[in-house]
Amino acid sequence: MDRVANIRVEEKKYHDLCYDRYNLFEPGSWLHKPVQSVIDLLEDYIDQEYLSVLDLGSGIGRNSIPIAESMKNRNGKVVCVDLLESAIDKLQSYSKKFGVEPFIVTRLSDIEHFIIDQEEYDIILAVSSLEHVSSEKALEKKLNEMICGTKINGVNCIIIGSNIQEVNLENGQELDPMFEVNISTERMMELLVDQYAGWEVQQRFVKSLEYKIDRNGQPVKLTTDCITFVAKKL
Repeated sequence: MDRVANIRVEEKKYHDLCYDRYNLFEPGSWLHKPVQSVIDLLEDYIDQEYLSVLDLGSGIGRNSIPIAESMKNRNGKVVCVDLLESAIDKLQSYSKKFGVEPFIVTRLSDIEHFIIDQEEYDIILAVSSLEHVSSEKALEKKLNEMICGTKINGVNCIIIGSNIQEVNLENGQELDPMFEVNISTERMMELLVDQYAGWEVQQRFVKSLEYKIDRNGQPVKLTTDCITFVAKKL
C-alpha cells in the first residue's frame, strides 16, 4: 500500500472511532464546540439575505451546523464535503436533530477532487483538512480553486497543521506522521501569503499544539504548529 493510501486508512480509523465515542458538542473532545475564528466570520454577513458557505472536510458538522443555525432567520446553504461515509451519515442526522437540514448540502468526496464552482461562495472553510490532500502541489492547486470559488468580499478561513511530529509514547520511537502534506511552518506560511497576494489578511497566527492520540492501539504524542489564516477577497 502506498503512503497516501495508508494515511487515509489510518485517518478513517481515527475519525470513525472519535465519531463513535463522542457526540457532537459534547465536552471531552475537539468536537465540543466550533472554531471561534469560524464563528467570528459570521459577524460580517449578519445582514446578508443569502449566505453561501463551503466547508471542506466538514466532519460531522462541528462548524457547519452552527453556521447553518445562523441561516434560520434568512436563507443560505452550507455545502459540506467529506471523504468519510460515517461523517456524512452523522452530519445528516445531526442536521435533523438541530433543525438545520434545509440549509445543509452533503457531498461524499475527497476534497482534492471536489469541484469548486467559480465565485460561488461567500465563505470557504478548510479546518484541519488541507493537510490531507495528496501532495504540496495538490495543496497549491486546491488553494487556487478556493480563491477562484470565492465571491468578492468573501472570506477563506484556513486552519492547517505544519511541522507535524508523531512519537510513540511507550518506546520513544519517532513515527511517520499520518498527514499527506507535512512541511515546515515557514514554508506553509510563505505558500499561504503567496497564494493570497492582493487579499486582505485578517488573521494570521501560529499556535503550537500537542495531543495524545491512538495509533493501532499504541499511545502516540502528536505535536503540530497550527496555522490560522483568514483572508478576504477585495
